[in-house]
Amino acid sequence: MSGILTYALHYEGEFNKNSLGAVSEGAKLAKEIGGDAAVVVVGGDDLTDELCGSLGKYGATKVFRAKAPEGLAQPVVDVMAKVIQDQGYSYALFGGGLLGFEIGAGLTARLNAGVTMEVTEVKAQDGKLVAVRPILQDSAVAEVDYVGEPGIIIGRLNAFEMQESGDGAAPVEDVDVQLSEWSTKAKMLQRGEQRGADVNIEDADILVAGGRGLGKKEGFELAENLADALGGAVAATRAVVDAGWYPYAAQIGQTGKTVAPKLYLAAGISGAIQHKVGMQSSENIVAINKDPNAPIFEFSDLGIVGDLNKILPKLTQAVKAKKG
Repeated sequence: MSGILTYALHYEGEFNKNSLGAVSEGAKLAKEIGGDAAVVVVGGDDLTDELCGSLGKYGATKVFRAKAPEGLAQPVVDVMAKVIQDQGYSYALFGGGLLGFEIGAGLTARLNAGVTMEVTEVKAQDGKLVAVRPILQDSAVAEVDYVGEPGIIIGRLNAFEMQESGDGAAPVEDVDVQLSEWSTKAKMLQRGEQRGADVNIEDADILVAGGRGLGKKEGFELAENLADALGGAVAATRAVVDAGWYPYAAQIGQTGKTVAPKLYLAAGISGAIQHKVGMQSSENIVAINKDPNAPIFEFSDLGIVGDLNKILPKLTQAVKAKKG
């Protein structure tokens, strides 16, 4: 079967936005190569027929449902390996994020498959898929095809756009999987959406990111106030995280997280290549820096040269006034 199997993460009755982007991409590509667009979901009694079937709106032609701990990588690897081996899917697609990378890597090892990570685009050519990914610190791109099956494709976070393309509910098929011994070693103690300084920046539509230009730890109050006014979240550079000014969960860049919000406002960030790698896919980039020669202005949509200590409070006031 020349088809694509995608993993969809869910929490509190909703599917992760990043996962829905992968499901949408898998459905589009499956049509182009003439195969099925199937999805694996893992969890407990919260996985109702209605919830699973709703993936049909995003193009899924079938949903495989398995009872196993959700949010942990190894049980999902067990489930996806069984479905791929039993059904003969040619590709497994993941939307990125820490869990997606972990599951994709485990599935690659389990099936002795070929894998491409940090993929930003997938193309259909001659009935097969070709993964496109940046290399050499995003200064060039490589196109990767696969010898043998399955091919594992792990997208960069938010690389795939969420789109509704189906007409009705997808059929749901329960899968009975015997979990491996090692897959039951880890237990989920607590799960929840993080807020405040540890907000899930990967899903935020608006990010206010702070760098060393904020001057000190307390300077992040300016970024937090603006983010609250905009209804967004706060991010940070590696330099300020290393200095202890802000938590690692908010770090953007090559050694942090990759984001693609609708608006990325960079305050006091020089724009080193390591940081650019993590945020360059943002739809709109606004930079505030007192140095007119800061590298970040080279790839910003709007650049403001000035003192952020004066600009951020005035911008916060203006946003609040606009919202009434």
